[in-house]
Amino acid sequence: MTGAEQLIERGRQEGLQEGRQEGRQEGEHVALAGAVLRLTDARFGTVPPEIAARVSSASRTELERWLDAILTAERLNDLFG
Repeated sequence: MTGAEQLIERGRQEGLQEGRQEGRQEGEHVALAGAVLRLTDARFGTVPPEIAARVSSASRTELERWLDAILTAERLNDLFG
């Protein structure tokens, strides 16, 4: 394998690794958002579309905070303010 071919292969491998990492992060985000929506629906009834949109675009920190608060929130508004 030539030096150029080795560099191309190394770049390809690095790109694959980055793609896998991004895919894992996206998958974790989708799973957290899904859990928040599912638990919110079970506890408070049908989730309004504006809340669902907010959950879908939330950061990981927000999603984790909501998951922690779902069991103690008395109303939907208490959870999402």
